[in-house]
Amino acid sequence: MTLQTPSTVSASPVPAPAAPAVRLHTRPVDLRARQTLLQAGVDPLMARLLAARGIRHPDELKLDLGALLPPDALLGLPAAVARISTAIDDHEPILIVGDYDCDGATAIALAVEGLRMLGATVDYLVPNRFENGYGLTPEVVDAALVHPRLGRPALLVTVDNGIASVAGVEHANSLGLPVIVTDHHLPAETLPAALAIVNPNQPGCPFPDKNLAGVGVMLYVLIALRSHRRQLGRFGGTPPPSLSPLLDLAALGTVADVVPLTRNNRVIVNAGLSRIRAGRARPGIAALLQVARRAGPTLNAMDLGFAIGPRINAAGRLADMGIGVECLLAPDMARATELATALDEINRQRRDLESSMREEALSLIGDPAPDARSLIVHDDDWHHGVIGLVASRIKDRYHRPTIALAPDQEGLLRGSGRSIAGVHLRDVLDLVDKRHPGMLVKFGGHAMAAGLTLPAGQLDAFREAFEDAVRTLSRDEDFLRDVTTDGPLPPESLNIGTLDLFDTQVWGQGFPPPLFSGRFNVRNQRLINNRHLKLELSPADEPGQRLSAIFFGRTEALPPEALLSYRIQRDDFRGRGAVSLQIDQLLLDD
Repeated sequence: MTLQTPSTVSASPVPAPAAPAVRLHTRPVDLRARQTLLQAGVDPLMARLLAARGIRHPDELKLDLGALLPPDALLGLPAAVARISTAIDDHEPILIVGDYDCDGATAIALAVEGLRMLGATVDYLVPNRFENGYGLTPEVVDAALVHPRLGRPALLVTVDNGIASVAGVEHANSLGLPVIVTDHHLPAETLPAALAIVNPNQPGCPFPDKNLAGVGVMLYVLIALRSHRRQLGRFGGTPPPSLSPLLDLAALGTVADVVPLTRNNRVIVNAGLSRIRAGRARPGIAALLQVARRAGPTLNAMDLGFAIGPRINAAGRLADMGIGVECLLAPDMARATELATALDEINRQRRDLESSMREEALSLIGDPAPDARSLIVHDDDWHHGVIGLVASRIKDRYHRPTIALAPDQEGLLRGSGRSIAGVHLRDVLDLVDKRHPGMLVKFGGHAMAAGLTLPAGQLDAFREAFEDAVRTLSRDEDFLRDVTTDGPLPPESLNIGTLDLFDTQVWGQGFPPPLFSGRFNVRNQRLINNRHLKLELSPADEPGQRLSAIFFGRTEALPPEALLSYRIQRDDFRGRGAVSLQIDQLLLDD
């Protein structure tokens, strides 16, 4: 279908929401930092981009493993390491209990493989999202006692969970089963009575980077454990085993969990990407790259987040995360390919389910009140494995904190929420809990994402309480949509060399990939798959230059001249060395 004018474009099946006000910003550049980088020989465009992201000195660009923060400052680490080391020496079985998302799956695989390298007898257990809920619950502890492969463990180690598992740890203690918690989530007022807690976000922990993913915390435990056992002489005269084969797992989990890519996290991700690009990815990740049609040598961090992560997450949302863990632990390509193919099919089912639920949610919302500060959507037929994705899509569309809910156990609703910058979602839920004791059965999470359980009969009251709490903890300006770009990109920089420059850095959450803005003449536009706009553009100041572009998720035609935010990407369809634009959004002129 070719689009000649805006009037010829098929309307979206869902009524278009009122567009939030858009504030366009150009990311400020620290001129002194930029000059320092230029003097060190950094490319001028890169110097501008890096200075705008807080890089002050060229040494901060070094992402080799030597730049990794030492583990010494992690509170609870010595006690955790000592107990795990004793378990190894005494041949005690260790059970890893993880979360059912990609961070949890990679943390489990990393813990299992790393501990086996160091001589441990170890296996894992993933709670079932639908039967057990989140974390180390008393029911999960009971299941751990009769593990089908390991039998009764002598030690439980949580990864990517546990900081909120007060009841579960208490139950384990009553049964004489010690627990070590490794986690990165924000703690509640009461901490579990674990043998040791390793979490940079626990009170009193001096570790300088609070942004480790769950898999990153477990990586640090293994680094410290290897050092501890080397000091004890447990490796004899041989070198200790290298932990480098675990770095692809650490990179994948870090990116997939969307933690801020501080320098420390970029070191972890860079190390893992380097292994994958060099053809040394574990079979499971190599197989997932194949089914996702991603090339290892040109892989970037966003590929991990958008291509590999969702396929693993889908198992936890719709099936059994054990499939994801087994894929990551697969010993050979044959087994890995079998499991990766299964994960790919589950992800296809997830996409279809998410799409139908999203359309239903939009229909339920209709035209929200202009002064509404939050959105809550619920349907008794929804699958609660996908409600977080639905909440995220609705939040993106309306730019308001959003919670989607689906039936859980008898008489209960399970909710998953997503928020916007400036509105701390966990703090909002905490305020609801303080104002209305007993309304929430449980809750937890981060600034931008959180989960909760709610009696079904409290839904209407919760809707009002949530709106009031959001209003208390937000400002009017939080609800204005901000678009921050790196300004214009000169037409001469729209080439593959610029992309090669970008590939020298690790981009992601908290260290955003380059996003530019500029005015373009729209030469041609057509719908593909009735879902996306395929475009041919010319820069307004370089009309002879023709650029291919894609605007994902947009079905309305663009005007003949448009102010756009965009990223540049490789255009594999037009051959090696070609670039195209991925349009972020149509910007509004003042």
